[in-house]
Parts: sequence; structure tokens; C-alpha cells
Amino acid sequence: MARNFKKNGNKSRETKAPSLIAYHVEQVSEEKSFWTRIGAAWDHEDGKGLTLQLDLLPVAGGRVVLRTPSEDEEKGA
Repeated sequence: MARNFKKNGNKSRETKAPSLIAYHVEQVSEEKSFWTRIGAAWDHEDGKGLTLQLDLLPVAGGRVVLRTPSEDEEKGA
């Protein structure tokens, strides 16, 4: 799992890699769909929920899919 640090004033704190990646999936035909990464989700410390951060909002039809990150995404590729 990647380790990231976020500065908060004079302190820095470790932040977790996302638990899930959010994609907007647009079905173009029966065989073809377009997947666009639109955000990520993190588990709450108490294990009773997720925080979802969306960088883009889907404006057309389609669906939002949450998936576990691939190894490439975890490495920051």
C-alpha cells in the first residue's frame, strides 16, 4: 500500500491509499463501454462507512462503479 503524507500546518500526518476507485461507466453498445476514473473512496476508521471523493461528476447517463485499486494504481502509475 502506498504511503502519502499530508501537511497540516506544522504537522504532517500519514494518509491511506484509497480502498476503492470510482469510475463512471458509459455503455456504448452491448460489447463496448467507456470507463473513466472520477474519484476514490476511503474506509472510515471505525469500519462503518466510506468517504467518497469525486473529482468529476457524470453528467450523462451511465453508472458509477467502485472497484479495488489495481497494483499499478497502488504504485501511483
